[in-house]
Amino acid sequence: MAIVFLMLPSLAQAQCAMCRAVLESSENQSMAQGINDGIIYLMIFPYLAIGGIGFFVYRAYKKNNPSQ
Repeated sequence: MAIVFLMLPSLAQAQCAMCRAVLESSENQSMAQGINDGIIYLMIFPYLAIGGIGFFVYRAYKKNNPSQ
């Protein structure tokens, strides 16, 4: 099972190289802009989730320690 997890980063890098090769060979710049916008859109949600968890941890900490 550990071998599968060790192989995953190389698979992810291969996909990125494939996408880049397709976009570089394409004459359609709107397609490349769409891919870039999609990547930014997908990056927002992990940051929102981590920020939300951090907010709730902070709020719980402040609730248990009102003197600070």
